[in-house]
Amino acid sequence: MARYGMLINTKKCVGCFACRLACQAKNHLEPTEAFIKFHEIETGEFPNVYNEIVPTQCQHCEDAPCAAVCPTHATYVTDSGVVLVDPEKCIGCKYCMAACPYGARIVQESTGVVEKCRFCYENGEPGNPPACVGTCISGARVFGDLDDPESDVSQAIAKYHAQPLASNLTESKIYYVR
Repeated sequence: MARYGMLINTKKCVGCFACRLACQAKNHLEPTEAFIKFHEIETGEFPNVYNEIVPTQCQHCEDAPCAAVCPTHATYVTDSGVVLVDPEKCIGCKYCMAACPYGARIVQESTGVVEKCRFCYENGEPGNPPACVGTCISGARVFGDLDDPESDVSQAIAKYHAQPLASNLTESKIYYVR
């Protein structure tokens, strides 16, 4: 079975927010709600200053702290490694929000359910690209099967020596080129 993941190349990201807008539209989120957040990190010293745009979202952790603390098991990890939320089981207790080291969860205003990125899982398997990948104008996002060494995402991770944001904190399936 495939194990899905993503690479985000911050050297290619132009900060246009198209990925976030596509995600919001796909997931019927309010303008104030977003599964993708952007962080600007300024590096260097004048006159050589560089502003890095780092998009963050659910890291689809192998060892998902959000799933471990969920009292109703609404949050779970699929066999393909995607972390999902069953909205019928979610009671909105926000334990998962407190447990997530990436701040990747939101309370959906219309339902009160705590939600997050799900790699557009409803697009179906095997591995249709999420809306954020399909709309990225700079090619900064690559999605695919991490267990397939020939997949685009595995090739890109190897080529760029990409790493998760927090190394091995939660065995994240989002890799970054920085």
